[in-house]
Amino acid sequence: MITVEHLTKCYGDFMAVSDLSFEIDEGQVYGFLGPNGAGKSTTMNIMTGCLSATDGTVRIDGHDIFDEPKLAKRLIGYLPEQPPLYMNETPMEYLKFVGAAKGLKGMELAQLYITEGHGEAELSTVFANQIEKQNIETTTFTLLNTDAVPEEADVVLIYAPTSDISEEEAKMLEEYTEHGGKLMVLAGPVEDGTLTNLYSLVRGYGVKAEEGILMEGDRNHYAFQQPYILLPEMAEHEITSPLLENSYYAIMPLAQGLTVTDTTGAVAPLLTTSELAYSKTAGYASDTYEKEDGDVEGSFAAAVAIECGNEGRITWFSSSYFLDDTYNSYSSGANLDLGMNALSAMIGEREAVAIRSKSLNYSYLTINESTASYLTVMMIGIFPLAFLGYGIYVIVSRRRQQAE
Repeated sequence: MITVEHLTKCYGDFMAVSDLSFEIDEGQVYGFLGPNGAGKSTTMNIMTGCLSATDGTVRIDGHDIFDEPKLAKRLIGYLPEQPPLYMNETPMEYLKFVGAAKGLKGMELAQLYITEGHGEAELSTVFANQIEKQNIETTTFTLLNTDAVPEEADVVLIYAPTSDISEEEAKMLEEYTEHGGKLMVLAGPVEDGTLTNLYSLVRGYGVKAEEGILMEGDRNHYAFQQPYILLPEMAEHEITSPLLENSYYAIMPLAQGLTVTDTTGAVAPLLTTSELAYSKTAGYASDTYEKEDGDVEGSFAAAVAIECGNEGRITWFSSSYFLDDTYNSYSSGANLDLGMNALSAMIGEREAVAIRSKSLNYSYLTINESTASYLTVMMIGIFPLAFLGYGIYVIVSRRRQQAE
């Protein structure tokens, strides 16, 4: 099964392995014994194709590790002294990655179809990376040149469009969800108003998109002193449960207010504002955050999950910037978890609905307003005055000493 003949490895003048030969038959178990520097790890690394040899041959079931590395390595399982684990992956993600690298097929990968043709934004980096980690295949397509949503699509994603879809496209998406299709949408207010045809997809379920940009009147429900950066209440749902259990908050910037009038139970609000929230009907043309005549009073939903019948589902987030890298980092990854949980639930990967491992590439510190004011006074006022006073004291003391 394993044949090693006259194996030699030199590092300059140092010979790590010298003319080593042995055979191991199928079913036998061997171990290398020897002091540090005897060449045990070097031999193993050469046998597994991780290191070249100076001379000699290694055959795995007849395949030369140097001449036929792919065929030989298919027969090898190797765990070195330092396990080659990616620490930012869950065990399930790592197993899927290794299985794919080894050519294991298993179940077909989930298919995520992403629309284009209406000014959709590119997927944020963290969102795109997490989709790839979860072994979800993505395909971009347009509804402008087709008669129906492709049957291969497990989920259709509409990501931050800047222009409205047509009535014909809305009809295709409506038929898709009514016949068991899964639709995920991130769509907030746009400068031209409301995406009327797009939002018609949820209107029939008792969800109305209000004109303008959603503002929060309760200071406990917005972040960074900006009332349009919402900290909404999170309702209990399979998508949100892992975040609630770990006391995470989602951040929803520049969202559109959703008024839910459904009484059938088909619509589940996931994120909701306080009663003091209001929708600025002037939208991006507003010159003040304050509530004015004509603005619509809350409360509102900022995300909903809808059961469409026949196993069809819609998950709707009313902010186009919800999964932006910056806002995701501000939320300590909660936004990404919420978005991926929604996607995983629709695909059917219930075990993937969780709190995901966080990247160590960024770390943001946020403080409340009172602490920020205190630090400002200390840094701008108290500390400079203290140093100035100490400097005057030193000068006066030295002059007195000179006078004496």
